[in-house]
Amino acid sequence: MALREIIILPDRQLRLISKPVEEITAEIRQLADDMFETMYDAPGIGLAAIQVAKPLRLITMDLAKKNEEGETSPQPRVFINPEILSSSEDVAVYEEGCLSIPEYYEEVERPAKVRVRFMDIDGKVHEEDAEGLYATCIQHEIDHLNGVLFVDYLSKLKRDRVLKKFTKAAKRGGE
Repeated sequence: MALREIIILPDRQLRLISKPVEEITAEIRQLADDMFETMYDAPGIGLAAIQVAKPLRLITMDLAKKNEEGETSPQPRVFINPEILSSSEDVAVYEEGCLSIPEYYEEVERPAKVRVRFMDIDGKVHEEDAEGLYATCIQHEIDHLNGVLFVDYLSKLKRDRVLKKFTKAAKRGGE
């Protein structure tokens, strides 16, 4: 396993639409292992492959440390080619953060429940209902695969402010 560099806003790669994983190869398994190591080191609870500059529809997630009020989610999980099949009309608000937008947190409103289909690392297809933090996290990470960031759900003023802040920081870092 190896730590990979997490790309940070305003990197344009974060806006790419990730391509489906065609086959689960040794390279895909290695990428998932590296993503877990990177995610834990950051530390975070979810990571999309695009965040380590790999535009593939692959997500790692581990909500074990963050579970609330008996929410259950099997611990370390890999989601390959995940898709949301349906969303509830009722919404939930969670404070979200992102490893690609470090140290910035805002409340985001999303569907409270979703039904998701994905393949695991062994190629088995699953369909699950997600709610609570699991629903929020899976939606956040699937958004990454579609080039969408959680700041896109904020008001224009807040979004512009955070984009400006990270653009300035990137320019200072590049000088």
